Amino acid sequence: MGNQLRTFLLLGLLTILIVLIGRAIGGPQGMVIALVIAAIMNLGSYWFSDKIVLAMYGAQEVTEDEAPELYAMVRELSQRAGLPMPRVCIIPSESPNAFATGRNPEHAVVAVTEGILRLLKPHELKGVLGHEIAHIKDRDILIGSIAATFAGAIMVLADMARWAAIFGGARSDEEEGGGLGIIGAIVLSIVAPLAALLIQMAISRSREYLADEEGAKLSGNPEFLASALEKLAYAAEQIPMVEAKPATAHMFIVNPLTGGGILHLFSTHPPIEERIRRLRAMAF
Repeated sequence: MGNQLRTFLLLGLLTILIVLIGRAIGGPQGMVIALVIAAIMNLGSYWFSDKIVLAMYGAQEVTEDEAPELYAMVRELSQRAGLPMPRVCIIPSESPNAFATGRNPEHAVVAVTEGILRLLKPHELKGVLGHEIAHIKDRDILIGSIAATFAGAIMVLADMARWAAIFGGARSDEEEGGGLGIIGAIVLSIVAPLAALLIQMAISRSREYLADEEGAKLSGNPEFLASALEKLAYAAEQIPMVEAKPATAHMFIVNPLTGGGILHLFSTHPPIEERIRRLRAMAF
């Protein structure tokens, strides 16, 4: 429940940012315009998210005859979660990873790479699939789309602030007798998108912890997923997914992009070590 509450609090922070920036730049009208623009930008990607991302990674849908063991696991976990059977796809990549997509449980897809099928034992794969089914159950694609819409609105408002500083700031400064208008707008246009991005990433990390917890319960043993994550963390470094895109990195069970230092602030995934620690601290 803690991660759910944290998600809603972070979404609330994004909302407050939009209200404050919108009113500061263009009043209520500016805020509404930014929200509408961001919603239009993200609606298409949300509605067609499954088709877009599956095509991006060359995922191929498989039948039960083609992948009976994988199909059986997905069916069992879906039934436990009270969900309809999602489509099952295999990605032609040796990098071990997996993700779920689809705008709702009725249009859900679970996709796994060829690499993860070769790397993991059946019980470990079950832990991974439980994590992905949990994402579908919690409608994380929708929550991610809402966060992206809010963050996108803030980006639009920041652009408005920057253009206002360039074209309209000087005149208003002369009328008001100060130089804080231009400076404030420039600072706002830099800080606001950064803050929005950090909040969006924090929402994604919260959803990963929640999917780990719920996925472990669905699979029946937190050690299944903990053991899988240990293998995936090492293998992902050895066999990177070169075709991975930053825009879709948050969808995978482990981050397909590598980087350290300050980049961890912008990571869509919590540290693997912490995820494993939390899983092994769970007691059924």
